[in-house]
Amino acid sequence: MADQPDEDIFLISGRLRPDVVDDATAQALREALSFTRATNWDSVRTPHLFMGLLACPDPGMAAWSSRLGADTNKLLDQFRDLFYQEAEPVPPLLLNREFFSDNVLRLLRDASSRAHDYGRSCMSQMDLLITLFSTPNSIVAECFERIGVTAAHLTETAVAAEREVLMG
Repeated sequence: MADQPDEDIFLISGRLRPDVVDDATAQALREALSFTRATNWDSVRTPHLFMGLLACPDPGMAAWSSRLGADTNKLLDQFRDLFYQEAEPVPPLLLNREFFSDNVLRLLRDASSRAHDYGRSCMSQMDLLITLFSTPNSIVAECFERIGVTAAHLTETAVAAEREVLMG
């Protein structure tokens, strides 16, 4: 089990280490794989991570969407439609390094580092969400900016939702 944030989040085999994500985040990552296949992409991209978070929100994600006044099901449908591409069906994908885009690899590592910075050994959905919005040139944040919601506002809302959940 890793106690140092500089240890890789992947096993030598390339699989994501199960001890670096909490149960809700593991489920969101499995959902991200499903949305990757459903939208005919051959690797998990940041929009797929976001779709996975929307598909099975933990209390932090639910608080974030509530604070934002967003309907997670509607957002999920919009992102699925926006990132669908006509292509041959994708073969099975795994939670393995080779099936993640470079941006997703960076985001996962940054989210893991964020969790460690806050004294947690496992990254949460909020670590992923906050990292997703605070990463420069985030395509997901850009989608929101097109409708007038800035990345800074999305991040601030996520941080406030995280605090709300932690405070109980």
